[in-house]
Amino acid sequence: MSEPVYDPEITSEFALPAGLDVPRASESETTSEFAVPAGLDAPQPPPEPEGSAFSTPHTYSAQDAPPAFTPAGGVPLVSLTKDAPWQDRMRTMLRMPVTERPAPDTAPKPPDDGGPAVPRVLDLTLRIGELLLAGGEGAEDVEAAMFAVCRSYGLDRCEPNVTFTLVSISYQPSLVEDPVTATRIVRRRGTDYTRLAAVFRLVGDLSDPEAHLSLEEAYRRLAEIRRNRHPYPTWVLTSASGLLAGAAAVLVGGGALVFVAAALGAVLGDRLAWLLAGRGLPEFYQFLVAALPPAGIGVALTLAHVDVAASAVITGGLFALLPGRALVAGVQDGLTGYYITAAARLLEVLYFFVGIVVGVLAVLYVAVSLNAHLNPDAALVSADRPGWQIGAAMLLSLTFAVLLQQERSTVLAATLNGGVAWCVYGAMHHVGEVSAVVSTAAAAGLVGLFGQLLARYRFTSALPYTTAAIGPLLPGSATYFGLLSIAQHEVDRGLVGLSKAAALAMAIAIGVNLGSEISRLFLRVSVEKRKSAKRTRGF
Repeated sequence: MSEPVYDPEITSEFALPAGLDVPRASESETTSEFAVPAGLDAPQPPPEPEGSAFSTPHTYSAQDAPPAFTPAGGVPLVSLTKDAPWQDRMRTMLRMPVTERPAPDTAPKPPDDGGPAVPRVLDLTLRIGELLLAGGEGAEDVEAAMFAVCRSYGLDRCEPNVTFTLVSISYQPSLVEDPVTATRIVRRRGTDYTRLAAVFRLVGDLSDPEAHLSLEEAYRRLAEIRRNRHPYPTWVLTSASGLLAGAAAVLVGGGALVFVAAALGAVLGDRLAWLLAGRGLPEFYQFLVAALPPAGIGVALTLAHVDVAASAVITGGLFALLPGRALVAGVQDGLTGYYITAAARLLEVLYFFVGIVVGVLAVLYVAVSLNAHLNPDAALVSADRPGWQIGAAMLLSLTFAVLLQQERSTVLAATLNGGVAWCVYGAMHHVGEVSAVVSTAAAAGLVGLFGQLLARYRFTSALPYTTAAIGPLLPGSATYFGLLSIAQHEVDRGLVGLSKAAALAMAIAIGVNLGSEISRLFLRVSVEKRKSAKRTRGF
């Protein structure tokens, strides 16, 4: 049997027959079923419409963009005098819509690399705003300062935003470029008006077109401001707290023994508050503990049958604790439209006040249980010794200025301003028999007026000239008598007394703000300057 013979050219039944050539597909050709057939053009998607957020207008070039856009109604003319402080100029710009703000009048100050370093400028702005907000400055003034810093380096399209603990700023070079936003949290707040004045001088130099302050120089000065120590040591602050309470006790009718007792109670309360602060306890408990020694000394003098006005001792201690600075700042923020910050500040004042109330009420309840004779109908302030009261009011303002860590050059002006405030209050209330609320508002209005004029003369903040001067007007006696009535189970009378204290506090804050607004009428500015502050009728 012969073996099968295999033809080497025929290897499979699927082999191509001889003479048949099939074109081979190249790798460049697409064989997918999703491929578009040859000769058929697929419709292209429509382009983005003009003005879309995802496309750049074909008539606009970001490289050739002007520094500011011209609104449809034209750029409003803002006429400012050369002597106008930067606070007023920047406040005017800040109250305008961003599309109506004119470009900077002066050329921007670029850093050494030839262009504005946007992140560094924003960081410098935030650090300056943080110091101002932590020092107790109003939200509008903080935003005006931040706006001034940005515009001094050519960043005119910026939007600062300040709340109670948050400082943020956003800068957008043009409508088609991404905005740059930075924020900073204010976690600790302290009272140092010397540092506050130094920051105002720095912002003033940055806003001066003839200063030519570079970013490096601004950072160096800012670091020096943060490193500077307080102008007064701790023992001076404690002594000032005692003198403030003693002066307040004399102001409401006390004598020499009352002065010493009130000063001793305030010093003990201040030391206890410092001890709690060193242990990290919140300020609510610090105020509560600080209110115990003045109230305790007053009750002890009553139980010992010492012939002194114990109510004046307790009232003097309350004067050293009432948060007048935070109250004025909160009401000012509310009147200027910063309602969130105003609500937060006033809530902080409420917590401090509740801490004082709890501390004093605890002592008064003990005094009532021990049958201490405390008269809630007693009238403390007497008008038969105006000389002593004016001197006490000036001493109170002086010690208040020391507690606020003011510069020594501003202490005398604040002291005189406080004396004038008490003279106006005494003349209206004791001589003219005008109500206490109206008299307090008028005196606080003069404090705000003189404080703003002095601040514009010195080109600095108005807080050092106004905060200490309102010290003699604080409602210490009304607060005490309201608490005493509550402790003696006369709740209705106590609430009336506390309502009177709240009305006096609001009169102080509104009067200071109204005086500040009236002071701008004396400045040489045109009508267009305050065009943005128009009436909205609530809408």
